[in-house]
Amino acid sequence: MIARSFPRLNLMNPHYNIMKTFRAGPLLLLGFLCAFLQGRADAAENPFDGDWALTIPGNHAGWLGVETEGDQVNAQMLWGWGSVFKLDGAKLEGDKLVLTRLHETGSKKAPAKVTETITVTRDGDSLQLVSVQPKAKGGGEDRAEFTGKRLPPMPPAPDLSAVKFGGPIRLFNGQNLDGWRPVETGAVNGWGVADGILFNKADKEEGGKSYANLRTDAEFEDFMLHAETRLSKDGNSGIYLRGIYEVQVYDSYGKPLDSHNMGAIYSRIKPAASAEKPAGEWQTLDITCVDRHATVVLNGVKIIDNQPILGPTGGALWPEVDKPGPIYLQGDHTGIEYRNISLRPVIR
Repeated sequence: MIARSFPRLNLMNPHYNIMKTFRAGPLLLLGFLCAFLQGRADAAENPFDGDWALTIPGNHAGWLGVETEGDQVNAQMLWGWGSVFKLDGAKLEGDKLVLTRLHETGSKKAPAKVTETITVTRDGDSLQLVSVQPKAKGGGEDRAEFTGKRLPPMPPAPDLSAVKFGGPIRLFNGQNLDGWRPVETGAVNGWGVADGILFNKADKEEGGKSYANLRTDAEFEDFMLHAETRLSKDGNSGIYLRGIYEVQVYDSYGKPLDSHNMGAIYSRIKPAASAEKPAGEWQTLDITCVDRHATVVLNGVKIIDNQPILGPTGGALWPEVDKPGPIYLQGDHTGIEYRNISLRPVIR
């Protein structure tokens, strides 16, 4: 229990008039003290604290996490793609939360920074956000409005020994792409099948083409997933659970531990150990996703052990965390190979 200190009450101070309250009876005195202390607690609360699903401009998935420590407000954000990042500023102004984010502009010879201000208004479990940013070359500002919803409370870590899994569902039949389709209909589809291997050919040098990610037609809630993958040198892909949580697939052999390494929950959960194999070798991933907690076993080594995933990762199909989604494979970075992909759903 954390001991809290409060200012001493001056019983003779007419401002409180507490002596009259005391004479009126101990119950009234107790009520006075409770109201006083509750008022202090309410004043210290930040109504924006917690995790929020954002639908950012362009109808893309984002996330906002706010935490108050004493007088300090800390905020992190996910903006569509890439990694979760810490905002440069966060403060309460009346009933609004004001966030600031610095953007690098200009050139290497003449670098500059532009400040984006995001003003957040809360209505129950909903947010209205307004972003204002000066145009890099002057002459006005860019303005955007978007929304947010409070994420459901994080469930406790599940007892995986008590979870019942069904029989394996073969997601990839080793012969064709039945049961799979591109995520982006307008991108180049580099996915194909040969010799029992699901492969992606993404040659970024061919005119800067945009290559498609690949998803299952079926959608799932909680499950245990098995997949085998082979990376080329500097290969980069990912396996998305329920369409929102990316398990990183990346040639990080020999690199220091990082939340962007092979088997990480991208930019959110760093592996506890390095278990990668060198590029060119087949590697196995056994991933459990239950109650918004992830366990990852890479090449037989448990590198993430039943850890909570606070929100979606970059590239999520939507920001909500409480609905089923597909397994999707990232194909817009480099070529990649997969085989023996199967899933065992949780039986409720």
